[in-house]
Amino acid sequence: MADNNIYDLVVIGGGPAGYAAAIRAGQLGKKVVCVEMERAGGTCLNWGCIPSKALLKSAEVFKTIQNASDFGLSVEGANFDFSKVMKRSRGVADTMGGGIEFLFKKNKVEYIVGKAKLAAPGMVEVTDAEGEVRLLPTDKVLIATGCKARSLPGLDPDGKQLMTSREALAMTKMPKSIVIMGAGAIGVEFAYFLNAFGCEVTIVEMLPTILPVEDVEVSAVVERSFKKSGIKIYKGTKVEDIVKSKSSVSMKLVKGDTVEEVEAETLLMAIGVVANTDGLLADNLDLSMDRGYLMVDDHYQTSLAGVYAAGDIVGPPWLAHVATYRAVNAVNGMFKASKPVPFDAFPGCTYCQPQVASIGLTEEKAKEQELDYKVGKFPFAASGKAVATNKPEGFVKLIVGAEHGEILGAHIVGSDATELITEYALGMQLEATVEDIHSTIHAHPTLSEALAEAAADVHNEAIHI
Repeated sequence: MADNNIYDLVVIGGGPAGYAAAIRAGQLGKKVVCVEMERAGGTCLNWGCIPSKALLKSAEVFKTIQNASDFGLSVEGANFDFSKVMKRSRGVADTMGGGIEFLFKKNKVEYIVGKAKLAAPGMVEVTDAEGEVRLLPTDKVLIATGCKARSLPGLDPDGKQLMTSREALAMTKMPKSIVIMGAGAIGVEFAYFLNAFGCEVTIVEMLPTILPVEDVEVSAVVERSFKKSGIKIYKGTKVEDIVKSKSSVSMKLVKGDTVEEVEAETLLMAIGVVANTDGLLADNLDLSMDRGYLMVDDHYQTSLAGVYAAGDIVGPPWLAHVATYRAVNAVNGMFKASKPVPFDAFPGCTYCQPQVASIGLTEEKAKEQELDYKVGKFPFAASGKAVATNKPEGFVKLIVGAEHGEILGAHIVGSDATELITEYALGMQLEATVEDIHSTIHAHPTLSEALAEAAADVHNEAIHI
């Protein structure tokens, strides 16, 4: 069945890119429909960012209760119900999903649950759960189907012995022990969460540091904290010969000539993502791709006229806020509301404790590029607010141009790092200098004072160190 009216835009995918694109098109008064295979919000809201943050908050609260004596409080018999912890995270996701559906209605966006396929230029085919097919004629298409967790060949996730992040977010029973392959943001977040509730956690990372995209000094702080909590960490190590049994998974950890055999109840594969392109195109259609991701021009148009793409489907960085930025820019460009603005810097956040947030160049990258730079650094141990709240771990680190003081990179590890990074992101967007940050009065006592002190430290003017 084909619709008689032609849409201005059909959006395929309802995640942070897709739903944002649809809502922006609605704001521009366009006739728009968003087709999502599962539920509005996509992976991020339903099986990623949001439910995982709910889990991490539960872990943080439980650890705070366990350390109540640090605050002069006495708490006895503190315990947890893992199934209720998981249920709460699903409830949070459900609430936010309903919020997206409300925003669709508010902005006159039609919402269809089904599997969409680009059948021809200007035509999208949608198959619903009952197998009924609907054809949507349209002037423009935006593909925003995102990515899914990568798994190893021959190791299909079963939700028990073998998991990706998707299955891990649906657990109802906590494993007694787990090996986590990959120490990026997803791997370390699950490590923190499960360790907080007593699971025996082992992290294995192929690269020389955990959180390998972060500044080396930042990664070292997280590693020390994790080891102190009892998490085992293997760096520069490969996982080989994985064998699944009925109740466990065994494997070999290989580092150079050293081989260690380990066994755990569960293996979590946090080894990256792959693009969601299965069944996306009719057999007679082809879109240019690079390493499995759709290629787009400066206006987010693919190799096929009238077909655009945004979000994780166009490649890294695989971040929800970048996906939304790209999608809104794509819609603004295709409907001439404004010219798409490229981005060079974007914040990246990891929500374990201590939290990690960064933007721009690491010091290692500044050295590689042979830049003339200076470093400002301030420890949270010297912050009155951090000490008062029993969160003295970590620091703020700034990389700035030596001549003009422009912010080249900022790195925060510690309490609320993910909230604090925005000041530096705004500073970089406005081309603020380190002097601008230093001369701005920051309220006392706050964690944000550390941002100003790190800026002051560039010129050895920090007061509290």
